[in-house]
Amino acid sequence: GMSDSAIVTSNVRRKAMGPALLVPLMVAVALLPLFSGSSYVQNVGTLGLTFAVLATGLNLVFGYAGLLSFAQIGFWGIGAYVSALCTVNFGWSPWLAFPAGGAFAAATALLVGIPAMRVSRPAFVIVSLTFTLLTGLLSRSWVEVTRGPLGIPGLPAPSLGLQGAVIADGHDPAVFYCIMLAFAVLAIGIMYAIVRSPIGRIMLAVNQNEVLARSQGIRAKHYQLLAFVIAALFTGMAGGLYSFHLSIVDPTIFDSYYNEMLLIIVIIGGAGNFWTVILSSFVFTTIPELLRFSPELRMVLFGLVLIVVALMLPGGIGGYLQTRRVERLRREMRP
Repeated sequence: GMSDSAIVTSNVRRKAMGPALLVPLMVAVALLPLFSGSSYVQNVGTLGLTFAVLATGLNLVFGYAGLLSFAQIGFWGIGAYVSALCTVNFGWSPWLAFPAGGAFAAATALLVGIPAMRVSRPAFVIVSLTFTLLTGLLSRSWVEVTRGPLGIPGLPAPSLGLQGAVIADGHDPAVFYCIMLAFAVLAIGIMYAIVRSPIGRIMLAVNQNEVLARSQGIRAKHYQLLAFVIAALFTGMAGGLYSFHLSIVDPTIFDSYYNEMLLIIVIIGGAGNFWTVILSSFVFTTIPELLRFSPELRMVLFGLVLIVVALMLPGGIGGYLQTRRVERLRREMRP
């Protein structure tokens, strides 16, 4: 058989291989829309990047911290509305407005999260769903601020200028795609660093066995709250940026379609698996767009895929790959 150290090094090498193969693939996929020269492909790419950030945020909350949260779409809508209002009412630049939207979403997550963490995990699901439904209701009914069902049109696009001349106009799909790409890389990079840090390991420990984690003196709720707030920050920022892409924000941004889509992406990608969830978000945003399915048909097809995956791969694609890796290691360890 192999010596322990040899097994460890082969394991480490294989662990590094995952991202080593995936990252160049993702870079290639990320650059594809730019070389395509098609504004349609670039817009679909922008949607894919947005959902990669949203799904990674939900993965942090659900896959790592173990909280099934339907609040993400609430935060994405809050980020969108706050960003839009900052530009329209206060004349802020989009570059300032979308981080403000994210900060506001994070602050809301803190306020909602502190009491919500006190309830059981199943009750938390209901609380988070209620929160998203309430934000949607607020966007429709608080007409003085949100302008109700009409929404807030005519939002500016983030642009880069030099001495009064516009170098890169965010209205151009290719330019906006680059802006979203830069944001996605930054947001996902920070979340990856968190997941790989001791904090991420503690989150996973809490997720797998909360009682045991608590007995080790880990304050589980603090870590869950941290994941919840960080996810809200990036989700709110993504919502703000995306609303500048659409140039309008209205109550449809709280649509349950987005919530279902997010959940499907994370479950099929494999909750707690970082890279496969990102891959899954690209697959599930781009394929229906490119095939031009109607939203109703999408939900039916997504539902079917979800049932098949739940029955055949309970851990999602990431979970399946993980199991295969463990089996292979076991084979190598047998004398």
